[in-house]
Amino acid sequence: MISAWSVADVRAAEEPLLAAGVPLMDRAAFALATQVLADLRARRRSVRGSRVSVLAGAGNNGGDALFAGAVLARRGVAVRAVLTSDRVHDGGLAALRAAGGRVVDLAAAPERVRDVAAEVSRDDVVLDGLVGIGASGGLRGRAAELVTALGEGPWVVAVDTPSGIGVDDGTVPGPVLAADRTVTFGAAKPGLLLPPAAHLVGDLTVVDIGLTLTGPPAVRRLEPTDVAGTWPVPGAEDHKYTRGVVGLVAGTATFPGAAVLTASAAVRTGAGMVRYRGPDAVARTVLAARPEVVTAPGRVQSWVIGPGVPPTADDADDGQLDRGRAGLAAARGELAGLSRGPVPAVVDAGGLSFVAESCPPWFVLTPHAGELRTVLRRHGEDVHRADVEAAPLTWARRAHELTGATILLKGAVTVVVGDGVTYAQADAPAWLSTAGAGDVLAGILGTMLAGRSAEVVEDPALAAEVAAGAAVVHGLAAERADPGGPVAALDVAEAVPGTVAELLASRGA
Repeated sequence: MISAWSVADVRAAEEPLLAAGVPLMDRAAFALATQVLADLRARRRSVRGSRVSVLAGAGNNGGDALFAGAVLARRGVAVRAVLTSDRVHDGGLAALRAAGGRVVDLAAAPERVRDVAAEVSRDDVVLDGLVGIGASGGLRGRAAELVTALGEGPWVVAVDTPSGIGVDDGTVPGPVLAADRTVTFGAAKPGLLLPPAAHLVGDLTVVDIGLTLTGPPAVRRLEPTDVAGTWPVPGAEDHKYTRGVVGLVAGTATFPGAAVLTASAAVRTGAGMVRYRGPDAVARTVLAARPEVVTAPGRVQSWVIGPGVPPTADDADDGQLDRGRAGLAAARGELAGLSRGPVPAVVDAGGLSFVAESCPPWFVLTPHAGELRTVLRRHGEDVHRADVEAAPLTWARRAHELTGATILLKGAVTVVVGDGVTYAQADAPAWLSTAGAGDVLAGILGTMLAGRSAEVVEDPALAAEVAAGAAVVHGLAAERADPGGPVAALDVAEAVPGTVAELLASRGA
């Protein structure tokens, strides 16, 4: 698992070490230089004769970058420091000059920004140390001008974080120099994992500089081994009812494919049984595709409600909204004939239209940005889709506060917010942004919740972990379906068994 801590937590961990005279900046700078040397060797084989520009602002990240530049200069690299602030880390600047590095002071010659940017763009590596983790808001002044003027070309290494991102929330309020690698010190920061900033981070390298972080992380990212370690593998005495039965309310005559996709994903993820609830015509379509599905009523261990269902009865819902409401009542434990007490539920698409203000945390809402906007507006928030896309964490947390449910906000980076926990998963290839992919995710998640139904109801935070795990499986299955190429939703569902088998094999590796 990758864990990220807030700026406040990192600063609190640094304070006793700094007070004791521990040279944290020296450690960070040496590790940064070591990584840049490795990148140079990988990219051009020879370190000598390579050119590196250090973009240095007034903060400690500028100091880290300058000291790293000094190490590089002593290794035969031609290093140029570009200063964008009236203030700079004096020790770092002195070290760079002593090692033979050149200095360009844009604070003294602001008219040279574009010319300097053109020169920097031709270098082998650029170190981005423009602002530190204590900065807020977008880049301003000369730093913003320089980043805007820089073209593509050099390998960019961000120092601690790409300058200009929201370090704690992943927002991108202004220009940011997209990094090919980010070297972060002590611990990952939330903005490195969260959208929309996550796509500006490049490869993430976390350097241990001796910090002790004692509180819970602000954001987590599950890795495949984490999912493998908690996957419920059936034993000799298990049967279809102990494996987990998924109740499915999905699809209408207008959108029967959603029911087929969700049911296929649930079956292929390993549900002991899938019980379909819906109109006869759709049920026949589902059975033609997946004869394992059962249409008779009975008890279930999780519900999946809403894929392919319109938000209102005005849109020919074929009775699915009433069935969905009954399913949610059963998931709350209010209809004993359909569930053995409370069970988890996945609420997607049309099912989101009747989410109440007091959902239990074992309800997992799975909207995309536009659907989350609708949920929020229904609960009194004046928000637009663009607002959700600009600050996904903020609005996913707000939706969790308003509904009580666990929120899985779908996107290139999926954000999951539950009781006291937040996950940010970036497992899916861009090709997965295709019709029906969300239906497949709902089926995967429904099965995973059914397999751990009692645990999820008992532990409020576990629903978020399972939801994040479903995002991992979904993304890995998409990559397995067609590595590096187009993928169709049904292909993703068909790739799930092999994906799970590979995950489980890794447990014994």
